[in-house]
Amino acid sequence: MNKRIENRFKNLKAEGRSGLVTFTMMGDPDIETSYKILQGLPAAGADIIEIGAPFSDPMADGPIIQEAGHRALKAGITLHKIIELVKRFRAEDQETPIILMGYYNPIYIYGVDLFIKDALEAGLDGLIVVDLPSEEDEELCIPAIRSGLDFIRLIAPTTNCERMSRVLSSSSGFVYYISITGITGTKGASYKSISNAVRVVFDHTPLPIAVGFGIKTKQQAIEIARMADAVVVGSALIQKISDSLGADGAATSTTANAVHSLVRNFSTGIRECEPRSIS
Repeated sequence: MNKRIENRFKNLKAEGRSGLVTFTMMGDPDIETSYKILQGLPAAGADIIEIGAPFSDPMADGPIIQEAGHRALKAGITLHKIIELVKRFRAEDQETPIILMGYYNPIYIYGVDLFIKDALEAGLDGLIVVDLPSEEDEELCIPAIRSGLDFIRLIAPTTNCERMSRVLSSSSGFVYYISITGITGTKGASYKSISNAVRVVFDHTPLPIAVGFGIKTKQQAIEIARMADAVVVGSALIQKISDSLGADGAATSTTANAVHSLVRNFSTGIRECEPRSIS
């Protein structure tokens, strides 16, 4: 059974630093450019890669990521094609963990058992399914974990301790703490409130904790890295893609490099800051 996520966090702990989790949407702004971005993320400093599977009704996504999803769907990306891109990536990189973030409907249509089989064979390591609550664990979570595919849970500021215990009882890989109430890529986060919340989550699970939503600058990433096992950056990278597009909305020669440059910026800050202060 593959343990890329577990091993990556062990290595980060040995290095005494927080990790960088990067999010990009597969198929945005086109399939080949999205793969070029994916391919270059480890060298740019991404410790864990989170890839998005676009959905026509992305309820948890802010405007920036919604637009990325629309571009990806227009480009013809599908869940089957995303699996093929993961397989292609794995032919070059056997170490970097890859997590798929998306919605349940495309997986249901694909067929849960077939999806899990194909995902594992391609080299996918984990899932974040934003619209599948713990009450529906038998639909996907339990079969995925039993097969060796980590199922990563989102914990929000509004999650009370009773529900947190229930949700985390069927989690694996790491915990994704949402630093704000609302949708992705909107308002910033209060470091004090995040620090207090992360301490509570640590009391409920031995799993590593990654913090995301609303992290747009290197300094914000550094502050989060001081209190969590990993920092998740997504909307800032998607915005870089959007800003790099030509007048016709197509990728330019600068698109992939713009994303990789920003990842290097975040990674440098995280790697240079003092070790995480919460354990």
